[in-house]
Amino acid sequence: MLDKNLALMTDSYKAGHAPLYKPGTGYVHSYFESRGGLFPRNLFFGMQYYLKEFLVGSVVTKQHVEEATEFWTGHFGRSDYFNPDLWMYIVDERDGCLPLSIKSAPEGTVVPTSNVLFTIENTDPNCYWLVNWLETLLSKLWYTTSVASSSYYIKRDILSQLEISGDVSGIDFKCHDFAYRGVTSEEQAALGAAAHLLSFKGTDTVAGIRLLQKYYDAPMCGFSIPATEHSIMCSFGKDNEHDAIRNLLTQHPSGMIACVSDTYDIFHCCRELWGKEFRDEVINRDGCVVIRPDSGDPKQVVIKCLNILWDKFGGTKNDKGYFVLDPHVRMIQGDGMNRNTIIDLYKFIVANGYSADNLAVGSGGGLLQDVNRDTCKFAIKASAVGDRYGEINHNVAKSPITDIGKRSKEGQLKLVYDQTERRYKTVSSMNQSEYFYATNTLVETFRDGELTHECTYDDILEQIDLSVHITS
Repeated sequence: MLDKNLALMTDSYKAGHAPLYKPGTGYVHSYFESRGGLFPRNLFFGMQYYLKEFLVGSVVTKQHVEEATEFWTGHFGRSDYFNPDLWMYIVDERDGCLPLSIKSAPEGTVVPTSNVLFTIENTDPNCYWLVNWLETLLSKLWYTTSVASSSYYIKRDILSQLEISGDVSGIDFKCHDFAYRGVTSEEQAALGAAAHLLSFKGTDTVAGIRLLQKYYDAPMCGFSIPATEHSIMCSFGKDNEHDAIRNLLTQHPSGMIACVSDTYDIFHCCRELWGKEFRDEVINRDGCVVIRPDSGDPKQVVIKCLNILWDKFGGTKNDKGYFVLDPHVRMIQGDGMNRNTIIDLYKFIVANGYSADNLAVGSGGGLLQDVNRDTCKFAIKASAVGDRYGEINHNVAKSPITDIGKRSKEGQLKLVYDQTERRYKTVSSMNQSEYFYATNTLVETFRDGELTHECTYDDILEQIDLSVHITS
């Protein structure tokens, strides 16, 4: 990880923006929103991590400024584009603390798209330029919010199939995070896996649990089970797959375990090994064996395996009329799973008479990697500019004739909850009477270097439940 030097953590062209604002500017108000995209609502998450990790405390030093001056001079080939005096003012007059106020939706709030999620403004007229300097850093909340939103909707999709065919109490472990190796860095793994853990409790991406424990005071909030991988199955040789299974059962005589079973022939393994040679041992175990395919067409492989396992292990027909395997055996599909194929697979097995109780899914790159900033069209834009005396003399917005979807909001903004319409909406100071009386649900989380509001993992889960209740 690079050293955290905020004087270098921005897009290159921003290094010289201060003198380009209208002369006399002393105040900038900017906001963050999803302008549309894949989901009708977004589960806001990640602000506290960025505040604690990068912004809280005395975060600007003389050494940072000197390092930045040397860098920007070499980068642009000129010494007059970046002004170190702006940053030395923060060092000398603000004790290295950022003179900003950030107000954000409580983390875990589920907000319809095209609404403000946080605002940022300067509290010192000499630092108006700092507001959009931080656009580059804080825009990265697109990632945590996109993953959190994706897992939120995956959960809703799976829940719909459980409501039709099975037991909804099992929802927390129906989508397991397999993505640790499929992301680009440890930080991405931590942020993405933490976002997923707002909707599900199953994960093999340890970094997400650790982030939630460190930044959100979480208890142990992610869980896994003993499982094999192909290297283990292959280590016994192609003709000795049964020995690998026997060793697994010997090492774990009780409890839930998972075994990848497609190393050679998934159907033979289900029928001859699990279904014959080890059937009685599985049935008599105190625990469940989860059989995992890892190749082929998910729908065809899973349904064929379910048919074999039903033939070998049997089960019951639940009160909703769907087949549920003997509780000692289940399946998990971990290959090719993303937000689209997950629901397709669940719908497919339910359409074929099997309860969604029989199956869990694991997702890797499709869970934490298959998003970008345009998935939900996130952006930070300035919406109000004022003078050095705090007077707002411009409500500003972009309005390109070539793309109405990129039109931005004007004025100082609040996120309010409309009790009558049962929805969140954005209110602008352009409508002074409505703005003045509206109760802002955005909470000041940061001011002048201090974290002014802190939330826990449990607080976030409560906020998700509240948001679902008040907008349902």
